[in-house]
Amino acid sequence: MSMKKPLVSIICTAYNHESFVENALRSVMNQTYASIELLVIDNASSDRTSERIEQFCQEYPHTTYIKNAWNKGLCTAFNQGLKLAKGKYIIDLSADDVLLPNRVEQQVNYFERLPENFGVIFSNAVYINESDQILCTHFDVDENGHALDTIPSGDVYRSILERYFICTPTMMIRRSLLEILGGYDESLTYEDFDFWVRSSTLCAYGYQDEILTQKRVLDDSLSQQVFRPGSGMLESTYKVCNKAYDLNRTQAEFDALANRIRTFIRKCFYAQEFELALRFRQLLTYIEDPGVTTECIIFLCKLRLPINRIYRLYLHHNVKNSPQRKDFRKNFVIPE
Repeated sequence: MSMKKPLVSIICTAYNHESFVENALRSVMNQTYASIELLVIDNASSDRTSERIEQFCQEYPHTTYIKNAWNKGLCTAFNQGLKLAKGKYIIDLSADDVLLPNRVEQQVNYFERLPENFGVIFSNAVYINESDQILCTHFDVDENGHALDTIPSGDVYRSILERYFICTPTMMIRRSLLEILGGYDESLTYEDFDFWVRSSTLCAYGYQDEILTQKRVLDDSLSQQVFRPGSGMLESTYKVCNKAYDLNRTQAEFDALANRIRTFIRKCFYAQEFELALRFRQLLTYIEDPGVTTECIIFLCKLRLPINRIYRLYLHHNVKNSPQRKDFRKNFVIPE
């Protein structure tokens, strides 16, 4: 391990990833960058994930491995690794994703050139399915692999409120920033929206225009559970929106949050989280009048229409029949 380069801690969280975890872990070992520590947390998998990890650790005994007796949730599992991490920079790796061989080297080189006020960098990615087939890129690219659109950098707080644009597994984060935040919020079902909201008020974000990660999309991926009633995803989102309300600094930021809340009200309708939709509406009224369209959706929520199964069938059909289209990213991959 080179002591001349900053140490990078890669925290890999796994839950029932027996088919993919070995590829994820080997993608860490295949990096062109040497100064890496790997921490793996198995969140009480019920399949052969732990067996795969143990076999890997026999080959790479310097790996730090935590095997939880029960599923403590994604955020808690990551924080377990964070408490042990020693690196200057942190990568949060899901056990079904893959780091391309030059990922860490390229990101460290980029991060080291940035001013100290940059706490997070992120890049482009390709989406793959369970068979490693490439589906699309996160950002549309030209013939040279560069993003066609201008990607937000610097103060991205308002952009984060406006839309989902960061591919989570592409991030590299300063450990000092995570320590200031106290890690991920363990009361939440998922981590990224909350992390973006809280951290982007403290630091700048940098976009690196390269494809450095393969993000796997599965039918049971966490990002797909937002439309499953009772998943807790939208409840967590409601908590984050309340945090954002308290953090907002300008009217433009309140306007962005209001528009995003309207999106989440629609998602509550599709997920049959009807009571939660009413709570989102109440939060919206603190910013502005909900408007006719939103009130119509709220009226439909009060009717408690059994729409969830139909909507999920629609999403599944859309993905299977148009995997290369923007609809794939909008309706399946990206939880707007």
